[in-house]
Amino acid sequence: MRPRDSLLEGLSFFRALSPAVTVNEIITFLYTCENEGLSVQELAYVSRMTEPTASRSIRTFGPEGSEWARPPALGLVEAFLNPQDGRSRVILLTEAGRQARARLDEVIRQAIVIAR
Repeated sequence: MRPRDSLLEGLSFFRALSPAVTVNEIITFLYTCENEGLSVQELAYVSRMTEPTASRSIRTFGPEGSEWARPPALGLVEAFLNPQDGRSRVILLTEAGRQARARLDEVIRQAIVIAR
């Protein structure tokens, strides 16, 4: 049996965080990793989702106990009011989110191709 490829390893990482995490949620987290400081509107644009879908998806990774987050509230991102307009929110990684990004980067660096 061969080892998992990097895509399967990455998906397994998210499943270990919570079996309920969806593909849309994974996509919004990965875009946040690449573009910290995006507004929810910008996140919706780059992820090709509606604003409500992008917002709902990224809120899964919000901090537990926050009224902004939604279950399972994995604590990988935080949302702050946008200093430019005071209404929208910008999304930043927490320390746990930066560690998750580093782990996923390592999985990608050690990529194993799907077929040989």
